Amino acid sequence: MKKVLFVCIHNSARSQIAEALLKKYYGDIFDVSSAGFEPASLNPTVIEVLKNEESLDISSNSVDSVFDFFKQGKAFNYVITVCDETKAQKCPLFPGVNHKINWSFEDPNSFKGSKEEVYNKVKKVYLNIKNEIIKFAEIERI
Repeated sequence: MKKVLFVCIHNSARSQIAEALLKKYYGDIFDVSSAGFEPASLNPTVIEVLKNEESLDISSNSVDSVFDFFKQGKAFNYVITVCDETKAQKCPLFPGVNHKINWSFEDPNSFKGSKEEVYNKVKKVYLNIKNEIIKFAEIERI
């Protein structure tokens, strides 16, 4: 089974979405984890979007540090950063990683506006991540 690690700044939004979707649709092919550079609380709108759009409850998911994974010697075939390129460069080099990929998505923690506006912005990020997950799995599961 191929091991995938999704990384973003806080492990509170984008990496959690990516982990949840890859597990849901391709969990029989990929062993999936997520982590952040500075772990923080899960984003409540992300929890709501995944519950409404995918019937997924991530409210009890842990938020983990990418540096803890590195110190523990965890190995991954793929490390996929879902933050901007500059932030992605902070990611430690895991031994044995065959592929380091960057998917740049807006940070839901930075969204402002009414509850509905923020929800719609997070939903857009979720849909973009879902499209990347499907493309990734179709190519890499061979």
